[in-house]
Amino acid sequence: MTTPDHARDDGSADLIDSLPEGQAHPVIGRVFQGVLFDMDGTLVDSTMAVNRSWRQWSDEMGLGALFAGVQHGRPAREMVADLVSADQVEASILRVTELELADTDNIAILPGAAELMGSLPEERRAIVTSCSHDLCRIRLAAAGFEAPAVVVTIEDTAKGKPAPDPFLEAADRLGLDARQCVVIEDAPAGLAAGRAAGCATIGVVGTHSAAELDADLVVPSLDRLRIELHDHGVVFVIVPEPAETGPISAG
Repeated sequence: MTTPDHARDDGSADLIDSLPEGQAHPVIGRVFQGVLFDMDGTLVDSTMAVNRSWRQWSDEMGLGALFAGVQHGRPAREMVADLVSADQVEASILRVTELELADTDNIAILPGAAELMGSLPEERRAIVTSCSHDLCRIRLAAAGFEAPAVVVTIEDTAKGKPAPDPFLEAADRLGLDARQCVVIEDAPAGLAAGRAAGCATIGVVGTHSAAELDADLVVPSLDRLRIELHDHGVVFVIVPEPAETGPISAG
């Protein structure tokens, strides 16, 4: 992959695609007013717990091959509504919620997540999740992750991801223009929500491959990013990749 001159000596060459001369990168080097993080798959690894809970519900419902697996990043209600009749949705949501609240095994902080969140001033950071408030709180506690002051959950907006509402709500609570914020997500639905809100986007490989993540920048993990604080916002810098790991390219 050909890389721009500004990316050759700073460890970013494996992540930044070539840009036309004079064109700024949409993320690297730009000053952002706020950073809006997804939770599951971005800050904490809850994949095994999520999959166990949904598989148990599917087995109890006798869905068999109808249930192809969890669509990470989509609100639970939407996934349930695709699989059961309208009169079964509410009971199914309650059961899935019950199972997820009870299963906190193997939930852990993802590499670089706590450090990146911790490097941001309180007024420039938020979590935006498709989980309920209770499930968000329980998963963060299980992982030992300290939540920021602003947390937007599925109960806080009329529409969830991929609609822009959750990210617009988070920016509003921070007193910021969403167009001056960046969204960090692991799922296509969340990235679509971020784009619809007018935010720049960073995709994190995990629940989806790099090829599946339509983002301004795609990183293998959050430990490839660090924050520099400026008078009027924050700037992302790419951390050089460890010598023992192979490069990954942004799509």
